[in-house]
Amino acid sequence: MSELNPKSVAGSLDLFESGRRAANERDQPLAARLRPRTLDEFVGQDHILGHGRLLRRAIQADQISSLLFYGPPGTGKTTLALVIANTTRSHFITINAVLAGVADIRKAITEAKERRDLHGHRTILFIDEVHRFNKAQQDALLPWVENGTVILIGATTENPYFAVNRPLVSRSRIFQLRSLVEDDLRRIIDQALTDPRGYAEQRVQIDDDAREHLVNVANGDARGVLNALELAAETTPADERGVVRIDLTVAEESIQRRAVLYDKEGDYHFDTISAFIKSMRGSDPDATAYWLARMVYAGEDPRFLFRRMLIFASEDVGLADPHALDVVNTAAEAFDRVGLPEGRFHLAQAALYLATAPKSNSVFAFFDALAAIEQEHDHQVPDHLKDASRDSEGLGHGANYLYPHAFRDHWVAQQYLPSAMHGRVFYEPSDQGRERALGDEVRRRRELQLAAVVDGDDGQILTTSPDNDARDQWLIRAAGEVSALLADVRQRLFADLIVARHYRILDLDAGSGLLTWEALRRVPEGGVWSRCRDKTSAVAIREMSAQRLSELDRPVVLEGPLPQLGDLLRLREEEDVRFDVVIGRNALTDLHERDSAVRTVVQTMAPGARLRQAETVPHLSQRLCDLVNLDLLDQPDLAQRVLQAEESIYSDGDNPRVTWTADDLRRLWEEAGLGEVEVAVHAYQGRRRLSHAHLGQWFNPGGEMHRTFASYLRRYLDAAELKTVRHFFEEHLIHAEVDWTTSVAFVSGANPG
Repeated sequence: MSELNPKSVAGSLDLFESGRRAANERDQPLAARLRPRTLDEFVGQDHILGHGRLLRRAIQADQISSLLFYGPPGTGKTTLALVIANTTRSHFITINAVLAGVADIRKAITEAKERRDLHGHRTILFIDEVHRFNKAQQDALLPWVENGTVILIGATTENPYFAVNRPLVSRSRIFQLRSLVEDDLRRIIDQALTDPRGYAEQRVQIDDDAREHLVNVANGDARGVLNALELAAETTPADERGVVRIDLTVAEESIQRRAVLYDKEGDYHFDTISAFIKSMRGSDPDATAYWLARMVYAGEDPRFLFRRMLIFASEDVGLADPHALDVVNTAAEAFDRVGLPEGRFHLAQAALYLATAPKSNSVFAFFDALAAIEQEHDHQVPDHLKDASRDSEGLGHGANYLYPHAFRDHWVAQQYLPSAMHGRVFYEPSDQGRERALGDEVRRRRELQLAAVVDGDDGQILTTSPDNDARDQWLIRAAGEVSALLADVRQRLFADLIVARHYRILDLDAGSGLLTWEALRRVPEGGVWSRCRDKTSAVAIREMSAQRLSELDRPVVLEGPLPQLGDLLRLREEEDVRFDVVIGRNALTDLHERDSAVRTVVQTMAPGARLRQAETVPHLSQRLCDLVNLDLLDQPDLAQRVLQAEESIYSDGDNPRVTWTADDLRRLWEEAGLGEVEVAVHAYQGRRRLSHAHLGQWFNPGGEMHRTFASYLRRYLDAAELKTVRHFFEEHLIHAEVDWTTSVAFVSGANPG
């Protein structure tokens, strides 16, 4: 017998193994075969993977830290992990939490340690459905994530803040994936029909109405739409021309019922019942009916819904409509007698009654009283309220009690609270429903009771609330960080802005970073671009960022003039970035080319992007001559020329600081393409203590690039007169505390796209 050639045997085995893998791939479901392999093939989730987004930058730079992907089924969590596996240079290990245990974790950790120690390679450990791991299994991961042995990527349909151990959450960056939109699902269907891994080599056609049915019923689930397409294509015979045609009838048979995301013990349960309750609280009967129908459709227990509505009837409707509790309770009893499906009428009646009822949460008075009991000393019952049946003669219990029914209207003013709690208010009637009329009566009686106590002979004095030392200290610290004016400007700029965690924000003039740092706190999954007008401020922002933030969390610093913003982005190869929010403070100060700067900014804004800008308005702000009485100069002509010099500041056409008004700001942004722009001017009034530094700034000689008060005075005064005026201001203002006005124009607008 001839000997077998080992190489031939190995070659045969390789061919066999390769053929078996190819067969396995062909046997995989369509959704598995079409998994994207690169970021460019990935469809949807632009809020975290769009150009300039933090996660995309991290994947492209191969700087992945521990991540948790959270979102509904079929949104691409596992696929995104596999894209990272194809992109990164790290070793990639996959574990499914449904099938794996602690032994599998230990095996993966051992392999990761060996690769790190022997070859210096990083390991990414991907755990699908990580919420399925129990606490012990998650704890087994913690030390290895902590010391960097593995980089964890977890995928979960449950809220990680509840389903994943807090230590793991705190060491991971969380990205929420959303259900795909209809355009995304249409792209996925088109890919399936044209991709060689799908039906590119078969003649499969789908009618437009059939495509729309699949997209509509799939409800944002990519896997669902692909499974339905596969079922339709594989079960429909080809016609005489060899074409597999999927019409509406076939599509409806392939996917008949919309899947509603709902888990009676998971996030969707809690999120949906929360939406239902908040809709009732918000008196929106349409939303109430929708969320109720969604829960009933998904199979929620109606008795659970009635329990929540019984609570709501007291917690949120309360005394504004005392009948609400009776209505819900009666509906619940009727449901128990009737059952499903007719019992849904009673469920709907109760919910809609609560949604349209007047609202009051005044019953929380009880919980305020409960908190007072928990936090304060035990107070004795007043003698006249004590039980008089046992010791009224010996101890005087019950003496001097006034029996209300013996008085007109069955009420009399007397003390009911313990003596140490005179004047405490727990119940505050609302102005809704029955309580609207009740409130005035309660307050009137309360005033009479307080008057009765004060006029009594018990010697007690009503006191005010004690100072809140903790609150006062916090205010002191906050005031020490930035001036009150700057703090208010920042608060106003961000106050009405809805900033999603994944937004891209542009700070038009970073300066010291006042707005940049606040923006970074608000967009941990997005990004902040900070434009600095000079090298000094750019270096300062970069250094502060390096000290406080990791590389991926730092702002992108753009250094240069605002009109050249587009060029600054191109230099960083980020010309495709479109900003969701644009903020700025005094970004247009000193700019001659305001119109071109504003046009450039609008070109970088995404459709629907919001603008919030604050600009100090010099001609509406503090006049220096108003701080002193120029009559005390005893030189009327000199005083008049000083006034003329200050007025000339605000008529200087060559000074960009003063050549604009609030209306000019509105016109600039609207002409640049923003929709309706609103400008509101706020005058800040305050006290300011002046120092030598202030006077030094005003009377500095200045120049063409930086004009000062003194540079205008020199146009009307000789050197000796200028010296006289300076001494006069110093004599009257150094160390003086003066009233100071600063006017700021707040601009708000949106890009209509």
